[in-house]
Amino acid sequence: MKVRKELWFGFTLMAIILATVVTFMPWSSLIDGHLSRNDLGYLGLLMLALIVVAIMLGFPTAFTLMGMGVFFGWLAYRTVNPELATRQILDLMVQRAYSVMSNDVLIAIPLFVFMGYLVERANLIEKLFKSLHLALARVPGALAVATIVTCAIFATATGIVGAVVTLMGLLALPAMLRAGYNIKLAAGAITAGGCLGILIPPSVLLIVYGATAGVSVVKLYAGAFFPGIMLAGLYVAYVIIIAKWKPHLAPPLAANERVVPLPPLSQALSSNHRNALAGLWAGLRVPSLPKAKVTSQLFVSLLPAISIVALLVLMYGSATAPVAAVDTTGLVEAGGAMVAAEEPSDQAGGLQEPVAEAGGLQEPPSTEAKEAAAPPPVAAVAPKVEAAKPAPVAAPAERVAAPIWYWVVFGLGMAGLALISLMMNWQRLEIFKMLLSSFFPLAIMILGVLGSIVFGLATPTEAAAVGGFGGIVLAAAYRYLAISKAKNGGAVLKTVRELGGIIKESSFLTAKTSAMVCWLFVGSSIFSASFALLGGQEIIETWVLSLGLTTLQFMLLSQFIIFILGWPLEWTEIIVIFMPIFIPLLAKFNVDPLFFGLLVALNLQTAFLSPPVAMAAFYLKGVSPKHVTLNQIFAGMMPFMGIQVLAIFLLYVFPAIGMWLPNLLYK
Repeated sequence: MKVRKELWFGFTLMAIILATVVTFMPWSSLIDGHLSRNDLGYLGLLMLALIVVAIMLGFPTAFTLMGMGVFFGWLAYRTVNPELATRQILDLMVQRAYSVMSNDVLIAIPLFVFMGYLVERANLIEKLFKSLHLALARVPGALAVATIVTCAIFATATGIVGAVVTLMGLLALPAMLRAGYNIKLAAGAITAGGCLGILIPPSVLLIVYGATAGVSVVKLYAGAFFPGIMLAGLYVAYVIIIAKWKPHLAPPLAANERVVPLPPLSQALSSNHRNALAGLWAGLRVPSLPKAKVTSQLFVSLLPAISIVALLVLMYGSATAPVAAVDTTGLVEAGGAMVAAEEPSDQAGGLQEPVAEAGGLQEPPSTEAKEAAAPPPVAAVAPKVEAAKPAPVAAPAERVAAPIWYWVVFGLGMAGLALISLMMNWQRLEIFKMLLSSFFPLAIMILGVLGSIVFGLATPTEAAAVGGFGGIVLAAAYRYLAISKAKNGGAVLKTVRELGGIIKESSFLTAKTSAMVCWLFVGSSIFSASFALLGGQEIIETWVLSLGLTTLQFMLLSQFIIFILGWPLEWTEIIVIFMPIFIPLLAKFNVDPLFFGLLVALNLQTAFLSPPVAMAAFYLKGVSPKHVTLNQIFAGMMPFMGIQVLAIFLLYVFPAIGMWLPNLLYK
């Protein structure tokens, strides 16, 4: 029955599109074969409508784009010169394919996808989810909050919506259902969190949009950073409010599920000391305990304090660095001398007779002429040179006083140190060690990749290559740890074998995904060129401008169209087909393409969660227990879709959420 409803929705949407085409097409001119320039524009609109219907019917997107583009482009060339039409459209195909394949920005796509597949297969997400839900055990709705945070981190590392939703459906959904969570809330948290990979860098969508719209991918990554954090924060806030308001929808974890088993060393020391730091410090003086193990555990427990102190020291050095005084006196004097020396004569600026004819043979100058033309002796014109004096030694610049904001941060840091020292019991120490082995390696890799891009240390392609190498290291490390804990012989050899299989599988999937994206770009490029040849872009621009829309009305109209297109189409199809139509209109309404791209990324997340064609729901349904219905998943997604609409509104009203960081870093 559900499939029938979805089919009826699809057929109804296709019928509306085709009815609109049939109503407004100039059929008389098309039948007669006498096509004017305006009629060609209507052919472009027909091509646009047919491509949507063909994709909804299940035809391969890339080859459908190429086929439509070639056929309608041939029609456009044929109206000008029928004899050259075939050759011209074939030349257009070659030129467009070459221009796409020579785009350096697209190299980052396979590298980021490769990194994502490696992280996905590193057996990391289960450990990450477990450590996060234990760390957040006292937060209302802890399992749902941990699910969203895990999805955000994992989506940042992979950027593949289907993979994140599927893995979290296998891992988090059974855990939440066992804990008594409401099915709708659990499904909504998984699907909404899994879609964060569309927006949070290193998002493949942003790379594709940047290549399509001609916008810097680096600026897009910087701009999407805070909107992504804002959206994840809104999700978490909603879950906490619901869990506090209606505790039966998200019951707290039972006491026995919060307990972490202690290792023998911690058990021996916990009998005398509740505080882990004090117990480990006292354990150094116990002869029966292994000193190396106690020291290593003490160092691990001191890592938060060491990190805070190191950060405060670095901030102090930056805040009190002396202001470099640049002495420009010599430069000004030298500049003045040069200007005086090069001051033009009275005749400068007008047309003058040439001094001598360029080229040609001339009489050699005589000896008297040579002597007259020779420069005077240096001694006659050179000023008296005084003995060189040693340059005075510049006094070392003094550091400036620390600003007030630093002392505020310093006070907060000291308070954090005291709080960590007092609250570091044995249970929290074990949870911190779990986070240290699951959360922090992945977070460091992500921050290293994104930080090198945002701060200009590496291009997206270079950072993606480093991320791919980091994915290999993580996969190898976690496979080795898993095999070693199983106490099987030959752990190194098994790790090498399994890592080889992971790299082989990830490489195959990366090639498959990258080929799909690149063929989409080729097809989209041919389609866009044919659409422009037919004048479809001109008709759309004329129609939109004739409406007399304000900037706000244009933004509402464009985002509504993108939202509707997100039902039947994937984000790749929306970006490569429809963004070339919207981008030329942005200058007419004074809209920054960077800001528009951030809104589009947020909007497409909303489309992924909107029934009846929400792909995230079908990903989750494929791995859910039988009693979880598709309607329950749809119902659970609706509040989170409303939160995404709120996020779009906040980003539009407060553009600094997305534009502050790019403007700060790339003025």
